[in-house]
Amino acid sequence: MFGYRVPAPDQAMLISGGRRGLGGAPFRVVTGHGKFVLPVFRKTRFLTLSMCEAEVVENCVTRQGIALSVRAVIAFKVGNDTESIVNAGQRFLSDQDQMSVLTGRIFAGHLRSIIGSMTVEEIVTERQKLATEVLDTSKSEMAKIGLHVDSLQIQSIDDGDTGYIDAMSAPHKAAIQRQAQIAQAKATQAAAEAEQEAARNQAEYARQTAIVQAEYSAEVERAQAKAAQAGPLAEAHAQQEVLDARTELAERAAQLRQQQLVAEVVKPAEADAERIRVLALAEAERMKIQAEAAASYDRVALDRMLIDQLPLIVKEAATGLSGANVNVLNGADGLGEIAAGLVGQGLTILESVRNNLGTPAGTGSGTAESVDLKRYLGAPAQRQDADGGGKSEGPVEIE
Repeated sequence: MFGYRVPAPDQAMLISGGRRGLGGAPFRVVTGHGKFVLPVFRKTRFLTLSMCEAEVVENCVTRQGIALSVRAVIAFKVGNDTESIVNAGQRFLSDQDQMSVLTGRIFAGHLRSIIGSMTVEEIVTERQKLATEVLDTSKSEMAKIGLHVDSLQIQSIDDGDTGYIDAMSAPHKAAIQRQAQIAQAKATQAAAEAEQEAARNQAEYARQTAIVQAEYSAEVERAQAKAAQAGPLAEAHAQQEVLDARTELAERAAQLRQQQLVAEVVKPAEADAERIRVLALAEAERMKIQAEAAASYDRVALDRMLIDQLPLIVKEAATGLSGANVNVLNGADGLGEIAAGLVGQGLTILESVRNNLGTPAGTGSGTAESVDLKRYLGAPAQRQDADGGGKSEGPVEIE
């Protein structure tokens, strides 16, 4: 639109003509927005608010009297406030490049002043301290001309041909070189150890790989051998099972046969033996009873026979005395003694026969007993002669 002016974002629009600006300034300041400007009656100019740079290369002398060449770079700009814009516009609006020249000169003076109060060691080792002191001392002056310093960087410090900085840095260089050599040696050793470790790891890996391969090969061989033996082993197991079954069948047959033998032979034999034993015991008992009965019967029969034969015995004894010459000296008493002697002789013979026939003969008969009796009766008879002496007249026989 005609007469409407708008400053750029990094510019301040200065409108002169008409009423005055802040603090009696000959222009008004417009930033960030546009404004109607009457042509012919008003005039507008623009002041940059962008960042500017100033480079300073200055020869300075330290507190030790050593000359140093210092190179620094200053970054600055016009302040954003209206006062700073007014101050900078009044000084640099017609020639804005003079801001860098003037800033460089201001910082060069402060840089020489600050370096003159410091040693080379402080300057070299404490560059940030140097920059901070230069900024602090120049801040008020820069504000007066409407400029604001953003940063100050000391780029290089050189002592020329004096070699002071090199000499000062020699111990550090030696230490650094020594540390570098040590670090290099350690790095070399670490590299060698790493290589050795890598070689060991490779060897270990190779060994493990070989072991695993050997184990796999052995496992494959075992599996192949097992597979090859599976058929014969299965056949052998089958034959073994057949043999076991046959053995078990034979054992069962033997047990059955044994049971049959026990049932058919042993048990009947035992039964027969028991029957024979029982029969033998019964027979022995019967024979014992018969023997006892026979013995008892023989004694009874013998006693009866002796009783029956007693008259005959007496008769035979009397017959033996019939031809004898008997002299009786004492009359009837003597005769009675003779009769008593005959009877006593008969009783003695009877008692002797009984004693000799007292033991059972098992199988006896009356005939044998009669013969024994005849034997005992065949003993010589004692006769008494008239003189009272005994005289044998011959045996007494019973027919």
